[in-house]
Amino acid sequence: MTLSMYQASAPVLLHSLAAFEAVLDKAAAHAEARKIDQSVFIQARLAPDMFAFARQIQIATDMAKGGVARLAGLEAPRMEDNETTFAELKARLQKTQDFIRTVQPAQIDGSEDRDITLQAGPQTLNFRGQAYLLHFVLPNVYFHLTAAYAILRHNGVDLSKRDFLGAI
Repeated sequence: MTLSMYQASAPVLLHSLAAFEAVLDKAAAHAEARKIDQSVFIQARLAPDMFAFARQIQIATDMAKGGVARLAGLEAPRMEDNETTFAELKARLQKTQDFIRTVQPAQIDGSEDRDITLQAGPQTLNFRGQAYLLHFVLPNVYFHLTAAYAILRHNGVDLSKRDFLGAI
């Protein structure tokens, strides 16, 4: 049995984004129980030259929706990068999942050899569909979700690997 491009993308991304919704719920509960302003977490970073927590989520969702859209030959929905609460970040995760669910398997399957070009700052990146998914989209989503997870753990939120992985 082969794994299709759709199976390797949309369901995998949906699972990770949904798991992170539960992580945000735990973070919000932690902040509320300890009377810590959410902005402490939203603006937190692991190192001075790293993006803050909110930006990590914004990039992960942009990468997920953009990746699925490019593989399907669609335009990704635009989102404002103005979230300042866990609820707003959770809504962003949900909007991203809602978009991904609109994309049908037939729109992504067969995209292994699709030419994909994007701008990353001053650099133009060129990929074939499969390499784009496996070597750019998925690693970037996981990198930014992992960084966000690590920021919360570093700031005392009681999370485990199981929280990151979600329901299996």
